[in-house]
Amino acid sequence: MRAVLGLMWVLHWLPLPVLGRLGEGVGSLLFMLIKKRRHITLTNLSLCLPQLSEAERLAIAKRHFQVYARSVLERGILWWASEARLNRLIQIDPAVPMAAMADGPTILMCPHFVSLDVAGVAVMLESSLCSIYTQQRSKVFDEALRKGRSRFRPVKLFSRAEGVKPIIRAMREGLPFFMLPDMDFGAKDAEFVPFFGVPAATLTAVPRIAATTRAKVIPVIATILPDYKGWKVTFHEPWQNYPGEDIVAATRYMNAFIEQEILKAPAEYFWAHKRFKTRPPGEPSVY
Repeated sequence: MRAVLGLMWVLHWLPLPVLGRLGEGVGSLLFMLIKKRRHITLTNLSLCLPQLSEAERLAIAKRHFQVYARSVLERGILWWASEARLNRLIQIDPAVPMAAMADGPTILMCPHFVSLDVAGVAVMLESSLCSIYTQQRSKVFDEALRKGRSRFRPVKLFSRAEGVKPIIRAMREGLPFFMLPDMDFGAKDAEFVPFFGVPAATLTAVPRIAATTRAKVIPVIATILPDYKGWKVTFHEPWQNYPGEDIVAATRYMNAFIEQEILKAPAEYFWAHKRFKTRPPGEPSVY
């Protein structure tokens, strides 16, 4: 792993157009070699985008592997590049909502697009934050990841096993909660709500924490700019009257929002994850 990190450090000095094309080449190779993830990706696309032809879904899947591999190599820029270079490469629209975050508890809801780490850096260039963290198997990579994500501002990272209490405490101390809500972590603390019309075990943490802390929910989406110019991080307006009284309806609202954002850049969503791994009782695996 030290060799991999060393390679990432060396490559981060490359101009982004060179590094981006290199990552896309690696992704094209991985699409041919990693049959299991290719199958998961194509299965997800067939379930979520059945209106597209098989050829269209195949093209999205290939492009997804390219941009995902690219995002891994480009992470070296996020971890080691200068603040000036990051400011040149990250386009923020309209701006990091500092006033809104200072005005009370805030959840920055960031779905799993491949450039989500860019969204985290965009915030940390301006503000500290807290988030949930999954420890990496490699201690060396784990240390590099933690340092890379906290090099500009102090960051409080909590394990999922700690539950929500430390997160709520940090939010009440003024830290925005950077949350990734759209992966399948099983049926615990989740509801089966539609995701592109397919029942998906979806964490209800966003509406529940928003209700408990009276936090505003601000969606943030990170996407790739064309022509290897960098990335765009879009901060949306806070959701109004959210979550309301119905937690399941609020969770469905969240999924619907994520769906509409995916349709704007379908190849950049994390399709290689088993989003439908947990099935409703009695339903067979889709994979």
